[in-house]
Amino acid sequence: MAIVSKAADAVAALFSLLIAVAAPLLDSQVVLPRHLYPARLVDVHQWFAAEFDHYLVADPPPFFRGLVWLALAFLWPVCVSNLYGILARRRWVATTSLMAGVFMLTYLSAMFGEMLGSGRATTRLLQFYVPFVVVAWPLLMLRIRGAGYCSSFVS
Repeated sequence: MAIVSKAADAVAALFSLLIAVAAPLLDSQVVLPRHLYPARLVDVHQWFAAEFDHYLVADPPPFFRGLVWLALAFLWPVCVSNLYGILARRRWVATTSLMAGVFMLTYLSAMFGEMLGSGRATTRLLQFYVPFVVVAWPLLMLRIRGAGYCSSFVS
């Protein structure tokens, strides 16, 4: 059980690090003016949109802008806290992991609903999100059982 707990911690830490770095540097380019960013970061953002044919990033509709604002206002601070909590072995990290997992479930449900409903999503774009669907959010939500940080929280 300790191996599963350590693996869940590693995945949660990796996910939290990814969001802590990507949200302010890349995702925020969807809602903020591009002139605020160095040319290199704008190029990376444009490359991502072109490489994965991510039509939501290239020409974001209002609902996607709202999701990005929510991610910046809620998910980013939760992931920064989660990363600290995992590294410092804090008891409350089970709660922040659950919060991040529930947010990702909601976010991915909205994204997949739009992508599949529009018919514009490519296989490559859908495959980009598979690791988040299969690994990240379930481990974030379910790691509270194996981590032992918050046993009174789960009956």
